[in-house]
Amino acid sequence: MAPAARFFDFVVIGGGSGGLASARRAASYGAKVAVVEGRGRLGGTCVNVGCVPKKVMFNGASLMEAIEDAKHYGITVGAPAFDWGFLKTARDAYVKRLNGIYERNLERDSVEYIDGTASFVGNGEVRVNDAVLRASHILIATGGHPVIPAIEGAELGIDSDGFFDLETLPRRVAVVGSGYIGIELAGVLHALGSEVTVFTRTAQILRHHDSIIGDTMLEEMKRQGIAFEHNSSAQALRRSTGEEAPALELDWVTGKGSAQEQTQTQTFDCVLWAVGRAPNTRGLNLAAVPGVQLGPTGHIRADAFQNTQERGVYALGDVFGKSELTPVAIAAGRRLADRLFGGPQFAQSQLDYVNIPTVIFGHPPAGTTGLTEDQARAAHGADSVKVYTTRFTNMYNALTPYKPPTAMKLVVAGPDERVVGLHIVGRGCDEMLQGFGVAVKMGATKRDFDACVAIHPTSSEELVTMR
Repeated sequence: MAPAARFFDFVVIGGGSGGLASARRAASYGAKVAVVEGRGRLGGTCVNVGCVPKKVMFNGASLMEAIEDAKHYGITVGAPAFDWGFLKTARDAYVKRLNGIYERNLERDSVEYIDGTASFVGNGEVRVNDAVLRASHILIATGGHPVIPAIEGAELGIDSDGFFDLETLPRRVAVVGSGYIGIELAGVLHALGSEVTVFTRTAQILRHHDSIIGDTMLEEMKRQGIAFEHNSSAQALRRSTGEEAPALELDWVTGKGSAQEQTQTQTFDCVLWAVGRAPNTRGLNLAAVPGVQLGPTGHIRADAFQNTQERGVYALGDVFGKSELTPVAIAAGRRLADRLFGGPQFAQSQLDYVNIPTVIFGHPPAGTTGLTEDQARAAHGADSVKVYTTRFTNMYNALTPYKPPTAMKLVVAGPDERVVGLHIVGRGCDEMLQGFGVAVKMGATKRDFDACVAIHPTSSEELVTMR
């Protein structure tokens, strides 16, 4: 006997930030809404194994650095002793509280939360557990997951999700990958006391960002004592038999394909894969909705309004794959709900994916919005682009023997020198970027920046005094 159907106006598959934001906004307009989540806890990657617990670890690591700095200000403190277990327990309890808040918010907004895995039956229908849910509008917001490389013994390592399961601080860590996730976790682990080696396929790190960010952060991370194996490719991982404590042996190749190609082996206590993420589309039975098509990277194709080619089916967030950031998914989800349920005044509601600010919570942190220098020259023509840069030592380090760099770049285009890219590295840039992000979004010019009186003494004043 076929299960009885349940009817909704809006079914959201995925209880991450984007899906929850869209569901609650739709419910605020009186829509009957269900959120289906069976892959994990409410809040998705960000709350459980991403932004939120990562920032807690970043804060802990920053405090350890501040303790080291204190003596240069005449402040005497004892030798710091770090308790990983204490921090993990407190962090996990905080995340659990957030899970509860998300669930209570759904209840308060009259959104039905269904614990289960959804799969499409056909247009307008999904099966969840023993029920069929029918709706005129179905949103796919199932997020993504870390990729594990297809090499021998890869399962012996951990991914970024597994980082948050670590019960103790590993002494020797290999971080394979030099995107923002690898660089952030490498910085946290090193500041908290691990010996860290980062393996990167090229001579650079953070290759998708402007060179001022990658170059400056690489220089500073090396100064701090983080080791880098450039132009390297992991080949195999296995358990070590040469030590009493459990350990792993990582084989990697340097100079692959060249006359200098060489295979090396090193022993670590933990190998962390940070080689990318992939969208969560398995189990959705997308064959039942042929208009939902996947792109070359496996992400769901959708237009500027988050529409797939299947009527009434939408996609956003990490499964959509454009600007995979929590605030982006939230903003896109709310605008979609506005358009579907908010009335004719929202008929053209959509997210503008241009000039989205984002921060790398590394040590030091970095922030960016708009185009890189290379992207700007390609988009606007080399002759119409001008670059302003500055590099200095933050006043915080005036009394310390080490002088971590702060570096900034403004990329401007056209005769009016409109700011099309802003890139900053150094202490405090994670907080200063939001305001400058507003200015860039509004179309500010270099002249507008210059017209703003500087706040002295701050690092951010350099952005309005460049020459």
